[in-house]
Amino acid sequence: MSTATLDQRTQTPRTPAAVTHARPFPLLRHSAALTRRSLIKTWRTPEALIDVTLQPIIFLAIFVTIFGNAVAGSTGDYLQFLLPGVLGQTIAMGAIAIGVNLNTDMEKGIFDRFKSLPIPRSAPLLGAVSGDVVRYVIVTVVTLATGYAMGFRIATDPLQMIAGCLLAILFAVCLSWVSVWVGMLVRTSGAVQGVMFLLIMPLTFGSNVFVQTDDLPGWMQGFVDVNPLTHLVDSMRGLFLGTPLGDHVWWTLAWCVGLVAVFMPLAMRAYRRKV
Repeated sequence: MSTATLDQRTQTPRTPAAVTHARPFPLLRHSAALTRRSLIKTWRTPEALIDVTLQPIIFLAIFVTIFGNAVAGSTGDYLQFLLPGVLGQTIAMGAIAIGVNLNTDMEKGIFDRFKSLPIPRSAPLLGAVSGDVVRYVIVTVVTLATGYAMGFRIATDPLQMIAGCLLAILFAVCLSWVSVWVGMLVRTSGAVQGVMFLLIMPLTFGSNVFVQTDDLPGWMQGFVDVNPLTHLVDSMRGLFLGTPLGDHVWWTLAWCVGLVAVFMPLAMRAYRRKV
């Protein structure tokens, strides 16, 4: 080997970008690293989990106690009906936090630091969404545990119960891309929360979360029938309680695909424009 070749290799160090491209699956690796960052941040600020821990407990206690006898004739029967709906409601509301957190990170300049690193541009968003799965698992466990303490019982087998929980978590992950998109568009974290509440509240109260669809006004029933939260809640009622499933699971999966197909590209585009 010639001296010139040795000198050339010595004087041409590998840049960080070259190292990144030399390793396989850079998007997956960097997204996993940023997922870990999100989990560490959640671990160090447990007060950020109040909405997914106390909220389902409060909702179940209040609605079952106040409306149980009026709606279903007994609090026990209403709890069986209500719990899947409260899980769908709280897991949808839990998706608001990711948009707020990402917007806060943008305000603090953290994404400017990410921009200077040799990582794929989409890795910070993918890492944040992946890390938020822990929140959805927590709200699912807390809701079911609270329901069991109050008298709720699964009427199917454990596999169907797990399938219902996984379907709820999948829906929340897909819905979180709407929150990410809003977080990339608006200027402040407070505005993210306000916009997302305006979007989530019609979905929760314009559904069969609290009462059967037939008990709602006729002009509202058309919206309730196509509401994605209605399909999710009916899917969980079927998987938890053994009520007829129909095609609700397929509709829920179709909504999941649609939410990701529409709002994930929009969020990525808004992110690239902002940073």
